[in-house]
Amino acid sequence: MSIPGFSDRTAPLNGHRIAWSEGGDGPPLLMLHGFPQTRALWARVAPALAATHRVICPDLRGYGDSDKPAEVAAYSFREMARDQIALMRHLGFDSFAVAGHDRGARVAHRLALDHSKVVSRLCVMDIVPTHTLLEPLQRQVATAYYHWFFLAQPEPFPETLIGHDPDGYYQSCLLGWGGAQLSDFDAEQLAAYRAAWRDPETIRGMCNDYRAALAHDFHDDAADLGARIACPTLVLYGADGAMAQAFDVPATWAPKCTGMKARAIPGGHFFVDTNPEATTAALTAFFSA
Repeated sequence: MSIPGFSDRTAPLNGHRIAWSEGGDGPPLLMLHGFPQTRALWARVAPALAATHRVICPDLRGYGDSDKPAEVAAYSFREMARDQIALMRHLGFDSFAVAGHDRGARVAHRLALDHSKVVSRLCVMDIVPTHTLLEPLQRQVATAYYHWFFLAQPEPFPETLIGHDPDGYYQSCLLGWGGAQLSDFDAEQLAAYRAAWRDPETIRGMCNDYRAALAHDFHDDAADLGARIACPTLVLYGADGAMAQAFDVPATWAPKCTGMKARAIPGGHFFVDTNPEATTAALTAFFSA
């Protein structure tokens, strides 16, 4: 699925082929999707932002039309952040704003820490910091986010189980973490997600993303516990999502930021899909400030 009014492109970047869509004119804005989706996540959000920004929406490595390397280490948020730096430099941008949802928000957080002079504004959507989620793991969180530990099991165990019915498994994810229904998702976007996650290489890539979270990202975040995001930061979260039920989401981010605003969006974890109007309004206000 193409984002309306956007051009689809690919290029070899940071050692791997990365696919993205771009459109609009103005200051650059990078938008990163999450699990188990693709850049089609932004189809009903990005066109409005393109009225005031040059909007770039890549597929993360392991997802969509981007490459899917075999090594688990290749899926660390640090490595995926390097993809984004390479992409934006390829497009001629030395600094830019970033918005990310779910896994994309974790990549965006790492991007802002590792490349603080590059990121001008940051929005993270419906996550708490990785170390905060994993270190004092609560029973409620472990139950709701069991997929972190299922997907991280050694290959090929989760790939084999998911591969028997990828639609059934990944749709159960879309319907969790806030109680959405399939009818809440745009039919074309849902078709794009299905086409991507039916690919066995994508299944493996998404598992490797979660394997890397436990094997690499947790330790990277532990080493940076005192680090703070230097740029203005917006924290959006689903008012009915699993994270809002388990955490005071803004409070988890306040010590990580030098300047932060937070806002709950009606809906669960996938509020970008189910409430694109409110998502667009919040992003437009923040990135046009």
